[in-house]
Amino acid sequence: MPTPPVTELSTRARDIFRLVVEGYIASGQPVGSKTLAGDRALNLSPASIRSVLAELEGLGLLAAPHTSAGRLPTESGLRLFVDGMMQVAEPTAQERQAIEKRLAAPGPIEAALEATSALLSDISGAAGMVMVPRKEPRLAQLTLVPLSVTRALAVLVGEDGGIENRVIELGAPASASALEQAGNFITARLAGRTLGEAATAMRAELATGRSQLDAASRDLVERGLAVWSEDAARRPVLIVRGAANLLDETALGDIERVRQLLDDLENKQEVAGLLDAAREAEATRIFIGSENRLFALSGSSVIASPYRDREGRVVGVVGVIGPTRLNYARVVPMVDFTARSLGKLIG
Repeated sequence: MPTPPVTELSTRARDIFRLVVEGYIASGQPVGSKTLAGDRALNLSPASIRSVLAELEGLGLLAAPHTSAGRLPTESGLRLFVDGMMQVAEPTAQERQAIEKRLAAPGPIEAALEATSALLSDISGAAGMVMVPRKEPRLAQLTLVPLSVTRALAVLVGEDGGIENRVIELGAPASASALEQAGNFITARLAGRTLGEAATAMRAELATGRSQLDAASRDLVERGLAVWSEDAARRPVLIVRGAANLLDETALGDIERVRQLLDDLENKQEVAGLLDAAREAEATRIFIGSENRLFALSGSSVIASPYRDREGRVVGVVGVIGPTRLNYARVVPMVDFTARSLGKLIG
């Protein structure tokens, strides 16, 4: 059943729905009609409230986990609340100052990113996450060393002195001289470029036919660079802090969900992939429960925002993950402000 727009709900239904969502977010527990009847602003009898709760349940906005346990919002209900009813609580001047001060502390950028992740965890009471800008090494030398007839070891030396090794599968048997020729080609023509720049320039030269390489050596060049470009695209650089916050008192009654969430957080490659979905967003994105495949089983929510350098380029993503009862009204503007502050720092 499609979720109805908030404008189709009566004023009474909107008021009751809002109180149920806010009560659930505050306590993590279902909200019953007796509790709602105690709210003087409603001025309704328990029977009238139960009738509206049944209507909201029929619309798929609320659910009853047990017969007499009260109601809690469904994922569709939370989405309706976040998109159409939530009134965000902008960070106070003191909170903004505390965020900026923490991020501006002396030290390497890695320390600031660690502080950002911990800060978001403190703010949300959940786990904070920061996806770090990928550092692309500039090429100084690439050597291809034969391991067998169909395998070679690619040794990349960066301008910063870093060394990385990768085993590559050869499309066809290659001699030691062919491997040497391919390595020399990359080193001589492409030194000083990032891997992405190197791959682009190399393919352009090969496409023009100006290269003196034969077909076998061209294939080796392609494979030698591709092994890193593919790896860099997959490799998450992710900082997660505050996972222990997920083990609060309300979580003890649903320990299997929390265990699933902690297991999911261990898969940093998948988490980074999820955060990557927020890179092209103009503003903070909110993923609720099964709206994202990764955390569908644990029923968790993610709030994420890209951060940009001074030229407006997206260089990373910051976010928070926790149960669906996250305080969206408070956390969303905090994540947004933290992303903007981090962007100023990154420059």
